[in-house]
Amino acid sequence: MDTIGNTSVNSGFVGIKFCQECNNMLYPKEDKENRILLYACRRCQHQQAADNPCIYVNKITHEIDELTQIVTDVISDPTLPRTGDHPCPKCRTADAVFFQAQSARSEDRMTLYYVCRNQHCLHRWTE
Repeated sequence: MDTIGNTSVNSGFVGIKFCQECNNMLYPKEDKENRILLYACRRCQHQQAADNPCIYVNKITHEIDELTQIVTDVISDPTLPRTGDHPCPKCRTADAVFFQAQSARSEDRMTLYYVCRNQHCLHRWTE
């Protein structure tokens, strides 16, 4: 990764720049004649060339719901424990398998996942 001064190029972070003359915020501005990107002050007309062509970063994060990742075939796994003490919240069947999934996030507390053994329901839940 290249760096220019204290600003990282292609770092994914676009910081706010301030005017050296009056300390107001600088705004991106296009110099169409020279085809370069500038940062300009709206108060004192100070301008400086941009050291990074990126002016905005939109990071999209997508978190996967762990319950949707559970395959309902686990109900026929003979190695998983079964319980009648936790009825299904959807169909009220008192027969479910449960297990602890391996979480990618180490800071997560221990979570038990339940899958209803009713073939017509197969609801997944946690408590």
